[in-house]
Amino acid sequence: MTLTYQLKFYDYWHISSGLSAGARLDSTVIKDNDGLPYVAGKIIKGLTREMAELVGDCTFVNSCFGGSTNDGKNGRPLDKCYDENAKNIQGICYFSNATLDKTTAEQIKTNYLEENLYDIIASTKIGENGIAEDKSLREVEVVIPLTLNGEIRDIPDEYKEKMTRALKMIKRMGLNRNRGLGRCEFIVEECK
Repeated sequence: MTLTYQLKFYDYWHISSGLSAGARLDSTVIKDNDGLPYVAGKIIKGLTREMAELVGDCTFVNSCFGGSTNDGKNGRPLDKCYDENAKNIQGICYFSNATLDKTTAEQIKTNYLEENLYDIIASTKIGENGIAEDKSLREVEVVIPLTLNGEIRDIPDEYKEKMTRALKMIKRMGLNRNRGLGRCEFIVEECK
């Protein structure tokens, strides 16, 4: 079964590329070869897995997402669905990248509008005396609110509702989620 969805962002969002832009930006967003933003499938998979673990059906989690290798060692808490026998099992579901629809992407590229998708926000650390601390100014590239599309393939029929529920539980993603960035909603369009 394939589940298709819209990922609707309501605020600025930042899914990091892991790169800076030299002296100009401390962190840039991940972009495809055409300079358009997207959310990698592995990020969606990880967030959905986290929500699925909250629901508590470890059979669903381990079969759809794969067995966890986090055995609680090295000071990390044990994953809720850790199973010694399932830790090397690969998940059967495939999570695509969430991207702009083809028509919108073509219009943006044709009209050279890529730079209009991004903004820069700045923040600084304020010390105990109420003054900005030296060398604490950070500038981060963010994406304007957009709607992206993606899919999850190879979902067993018996897990369709649980996958939909876990996906809909995600309400924020990316950098500074606790500071207002990345507010989002997954809207399931179709399961076939």
